[in-house]
Amino acid sequence: MFHGKHILIGVTGGIAAYKSALLVREFIKSGAHVKVIMTKGACDFITPLTLSVLSKNPVYTELFVPETGAWNNHVELGLWADAYVIAPATAHSLGKMAGGISDNLLLATYLSARCPVFVAPAMDLDMYEHPATKGNLQRLGEQGVHVIPAENGELASGLSGEGRMAEPAHILDFMAARLAEGLALYGKKALVTAGPTYEPLDPVRFIGNRSTGLMGIEIADRFAALGAETTLVIGPSHLPVPKGIRTVRVETADEMAREVFSRSGEMDFLVCAAAVADYRPMHPSTEKIKKKEDTLDIQLIKNTDILSELGKRKRPGQVLVGFALETENEEANALGKLQRKNADMIVLNSLRQEGAGFGTPTNKITIFDSSGRREDFDRKSKNKVAEDIVNKAAGLASNA
Repeated sequence: MFHGKHILIGVTGGIAAYKSALLVREFIKSGAHVKVIMTKGACDFITPLTLSVLSKNPVYTELFVPETGAWNNHVELGLWADAYVIAPATAHSLGKMAGGISDNLLLATYLSARCPVFVAPAMDLDMYEHPATKGNLQRLGEQGVHVIPAENGELASGLSGEGRMAEPAHILDFMAARLAEGLALYGKKALVTAGPTYEPLDPVRFIGNRSTGLMGIEIADRFAALGAETTLVIGPSHLPVPKGIRTVRVETADEMAREVFSRSGEMDFLVCAAAVADYRPMHPSTEKIKKKEDTLDIQLIKNTDILSELGKRKRPGQVLVGFALETENEEANALGKLQRKNADMIVLNSLRQEGAGFGTPTNKITIFDSSGRREDFDRKSKNKVAEDIVNKAAGLASNA
């Protein structure tokens, strides 16, 4: 959800400001770009240096620097952000926000922001329950601000009750859910397979291929970015998977088939981007095979055809996408696969094309759909190719 997004964090002057370091760290771990604005009061609780190091960006504290006359452009900061979260948000700052008061950089940026704005209140129990605070939060909600409920627990005063700033992980979850509501695939479910499968010959050797899983990861990331609840079933791969994607790691084709089939019925989109081994050794050795003869005969047995089986199980409204990696008769083979597997679209790439296939950051594809349409795409980075594939699949779903 937050991968590649611009997240602006506002920190006001409360004891919970120490949690802003954890919040910045969580966003950075999720792949977001982070900038931080602090009030003067916040600097009494945590240093700008700490948040600058964690965010990898300068921290903004003043509208202008008196020594140099330079000013921090609150309009540009508001336009830069995909989301603005003020955490902690004290009763003092909430009151100013509700009243439209702009006497510091954090508040000026709030009034300039065109992105979704979130506040995470943090204060003592009686302050949080006070009618004035409740009224300010209600007013902000009516103005379109997303209020992240305070949590129950021990407070700085020694009392226990509501008023604690929500934990950083809970803030991310809340924001992800709210941001997803306005996305094109919100409420949809997608399952993507990725990577190779490893079929064991013995405890140390296997039959596999050169797939890294990058294409499938990028497709899953694109589904998640559009609001779909996304599951990635991935074979052995060293590549990281962005946060927000439910990840199921498998090794063999049988394991992948089992995980896919157990989830496929509830999915709106099924994308088979994995390079699944067609065959596996019939009798894998339980001990390491020793080098004895000049030749070694290995009997292979066919693996379950996951795409074909999904085609048989496909329910109305479900969109099934397959891949065809070819070295000859590319179009004929892709069209044949589309028909045999009862898929809605096939993504063709050829090992004859430079910058396509396994182990490259780019791909060049042609998409065939079940209505007979063909669409050719230029060579692009795999994240851009993923956009083309997901947009095409979403279009098929809307026309179903």
